Amino acid sequence: MTSIVTNNSAMAALQTLRGISNNLQDTQNAVSSGLRISKASDNAAYWSIATSMKSDDSAMGAVSDALGLGAAKVDTASTAVTSSIDIVGQIKDKLVTAMEGSVDKGQVQEEIGQLQQQLKSVAQSASFNGENWVMAASGDSASVVSSFIRGTNGTVSVSTTSYAFDTGATGNVLFGSNSGSIDTTSGILGTKTTIGSNQFSVFSLDITGMTGGEISSALNMVQTALNSMTSMGSKLGSISSRIDLQTSFASSLSDSIESGVGKLVDANMEQESSKLSALQTQQQLAIQSLSIANSSSQSILSLFR
Repeated sequence: MTSIVTNNSAMAALQTLRGISNNLQDTQNAVSSGLRISKASDNAAYWSIATSMKSDDSAMGAVSDALGLGAAKVDTASTAVTSSIDIVGQIKDKLVTAMEGSVDKGQVQEEIGQLQQQLKSVAQSASFNGENWVMAASGDSASVVSSFIRGTNGTVSVSTTSYAFDTGATGNVLFGSNSGSIDTTSGILGTKTTIGSNQFSVFSLDITGMTGGEISSALNMVQTALNSMTSMGSKLGSISSRIDLQTSFASSLSDSIESGVGKLVDANMEQESSKLSALQTQQQLAIQSLSIANSSSQSILSLFR
């Protein structure tokens, strides 16, 4: 029976067209955005996981930046220590030269004095972002970010590596610090040792009036300072190595997180392209079907001619 009041064929064709149009819109959104799941309504579980992981990935990027800042601080200190070791090595050479009785100790001391001032300059210049790891007060400490951790219970935390400063003769700073100013009476290069009837440090050493035995004692003091500086450099090197390892790990972990999120929410572009072509064809056919269904009622007019 054909009715001019109710066109069931047209309604069926319209429902089909509406469903195809909705699917086509979803496919077009996936093609344009590259995402299979772009909002919670697409898939609440996957969207929630992807959102949390994206947040972690962003935090990992901040950790990588902080690691880079920490590496710069440690590298600055390491450079200062390496330079200072070279300078103290030159002072050691001057002392060996001064052991020869015919050498003018005053001239040798003039050269040593210039090297001592260079040590002070190196220590004061080894500052990065307001922090100086080779010139500090005893009891103070510094820290660098080492990692970002998400626990299995959903909690997050940031771990740091601490570096406590020791201004003793066998400590881990070249000079001490007093209210931000250099203290040349403490630290590896500033702590004094008794030589003869006087007390000297590497920085305050003056061999002008020294005997051969006293110069020999000064040589031992300088060697002890070199040993301490070498140990200091090793400690800084170990921290630098850990930062490098963590930086590499953070980069790899960030890539893994990004890849995992992509597997959850990224669209398969080959599949979406094929689906888009199919849906466009279906849409055209549905429009034609609706047109035929709407025109069927017009054929009834011929019965009344």
